[in-house]
Amino acid sequence: MQNAAFDYSNLSGRPPGPFISLASRVLRGVRDVQAQVVPYAEAWQAHNRAAFEADGPLWVALGDSMTQGIGATAHDRGWTAGVADALPHHRLINLSVSGGLVTDLLERQVPTMESLGVTPDLVTVMIGSNDLLNRQARSTLRDDLATLIERLPAGSVMATQPGPRRGATEFNRTITSAPHLVTAEFRDPRLSSWSGRVAADRFHPNDAGYAAMAQIMREAIAARTT
Repeated sequence: MQNAAFDYSNLSGRPPGPFISLASRVLRGVRDVQAQVVPYAEAWQAHNRAAFEADGPLWVALGDSMTQGIGATAHDRGWTAGVADALPHHRLINLSVSGGLVTDLLERQVPTMESLGVTPDLVTVMIGSNDLLNRQARSTLRDDLATLIERLPAGSVMATQPGPRRGATEFNRTITSAPHLVTAEFRDPRLSSWSGRVAADRFHPNDAGYAAMAQIMREAIAARTT
């Protein structure tokens, strides 16, 4: 696609928060899932370099650990795998980082996408979980989210936040009211039960959970052309 090599790290550069650090010390399931963060990021970095050099329609994925596939049995067994099956001719450049916040998209992921030298055929966005759990990030989330939405290309597919987390209702209202976005509705009744769908840390999805998420994302992507 370009002569310059693609150099982007799928690591946030931040250490885990105090809760995750403590939980990793005392809970094996959390520790095992957190151990995926670095190798999954490195796997995506290698994948992205190959995709950058390839040809074909471009899909750029922006987001956090859910788009990294953390909790799945492999980096490419997350929800992106289920979508990729439906987009066999697309190249995927996955710019997500575990622990990602909306500010990570504004400061690193969106600028990297804009620097690729080609207009993506598809942009997907899955972000917000960490912002809603982080008091500092939550305090600026309204403005940060509005800025992010303004910078996303028309037709970008953005996921809503499920569950009753503080601020989720306003977050979702902001997304669904943006006329240039397509909503992937994660408040869908098909995602109301996560029994058998969570990883060992009891937070991230497992392969089955990601497969269910992929179905919602595929339907939203298909809605762009109907």
